[in-house]
Amino acid sequence: MSLLTGKTGLIIGVANKHSIAWAIAQSAAGQGAKLFFNYQGERLRENVEELIATMPGAKAFPCDVGDDAQIAALMQSVGKETPKIDFLVHSVAFAPREELTGQFVNTTRQGFATALDVSAYSLVAVTKAALPLMTDGGSIVTLTYLGAERVVPHYNVMGVAKAALEATVRYLANDLGPKNIRVNAISAGPIKTLAARGVSGISKMVDHHREFAPLRRATEQGEVGDTALFLVSSLGRGITGEVIYVDGGYHILGSLASAD
Repeated sequence: MSLLTGKTGLIIGVANKHSIAWAIAQSAAGQGAKLFFNYQGERLRENVEELIATMPGAKAFPCDVGDDAQIAALMQSVGKETPKIDFLVHSVAFAPREELTGQFVNTTRQGFATALDVSAYSLVAVTKAALPLMTDGGSIVTLTYLGAERVVPHYNVMGVAKAALEATVRYLANDLGPKNIRVNAISAGPIKTLAARGVSGISKMVDHHREFAPLRRATEQGEVGDTALFLVSSLGRGITGEVIYVDGGYHILGSLASAD
């Protein structure tokens, strides 16, 4: 029997075939999971629906995680399709492009608020909305990055947002543990996704990672997908409140050269 046979998941954050969320979806579907998705606006609807057409039974619904009404509508739509979900994947982050250049000290109040709202608070919002569907416990996984704990050139306010996200994981894990719901984060190495293109110098970051990470290669989406599969399956049943690194060992280095 496959790891996720009979299990149902909701994956938030697929934009295109390069998305980490899509790699997670492929790993989960490959092990028997039935999946539901969101898409943010009509601009991404065609991309998402074209991708999920390859997965039997998969459906996608509109949802911008910055809008509580849309989150509620998403959960209502999913609830009409299935009595429960067993896991939730949150792969969403955003900061205005202008906040990801220059110095962090120049971060605007609005840019800070936007980054924290979309990248961190949205995990709280979607988790709260999903709880009525997670009646048998389950697993929640989000995506973070090393910039949450170390200064990464040009990552700026996103580093602060990811730090807030990691703290959010710990508080949610404590709240939801008695409900047998586990909450964890995966800290992936730099990957050229649609969201990452907003970070100035992303290509240099990937090249630098390939050169210095102990495994001497760039992080692949599929590696993150398989780690998420482990966390949402029964194999990860004893793990909650953790940040799992999938970065070829880059985070263990004591002195990191600048990626500039």
